[in-house]
Amino acid sequence: MTEKFKGHIVKWHDEKGFGFIKCQDLSEEIFFHISQYKGKQRPEINEQVVFTLGKNRQGKTQALQVQEWLFVRKQQRKREYWQQQQDEFENNRQLFTVCAMAPYILLAAAWLIGKVPTVLPLWYIIFSLMAFAAYAKDKYAAENGSWRTPENTLHMLSLFGGWSGAWLAQIWLRHKSKKTEFRRIYWLTVLINLSLLFYLLFSPSGHRWLSIWR
Repeated sequence: MTEKFKGHIVKWHDEKGFGFIKCQDLSEEIFFHISQYKGKQRPEINEQVVFTLGKNRQGKTQALQVQEWLFVRKQQRKREYWQQQQDEFENNRQLFTVCAMAPYILLAAAWLIGKVPTVLPLWYIIFSLMAFAAYAKDKYAAENGSWRTPENTLHMLSLFGGWSGAWLAQIWLRHKSKKTEFRRIYWLTVLINLSLLFYLLFSPSGHRWLSIWR
């Protein structure tokens, strides 16, 4: 891995497009050209930067891949945050799996004691399998540059009862598990679906509707 150095710009000739960087780890000031600089604005004296070392055509040492330190640090913090979130997600994978399987267990128990018709647990199983398959297909498409499954389709499958399979796909396929806006809508579909399920299981009108399918 290429070693990165941190320093600050001590000289900058804007009209000529080059300057020099001072680094505590290096004995001499390092030349850099504007073509190697990445930043939101032109380089400025005393600006902190990170860079790598290389040689020009004359064999002289120069700074390459010069970047604003604040920008680099911001990107590092963003990566660290997402890594922390992913580590927490991985550590809780078993717990999340049990939670995702809970609807099947509860509906199976309700079916065994005759509280719900066969069609209800079958409905959830079928839509969960469809959702898991849709996530798997979309992940494959994303990795291979082929036709993607619309996010609205994934949300509709969750809304109609496939949210458990969708959650399992997010856990084990690690697909759509980082997109904040997508996950907000996903959990909204879960809330709506569970509200409807609660209505079917615990309200008199819900019981009447379920009795039609017995």
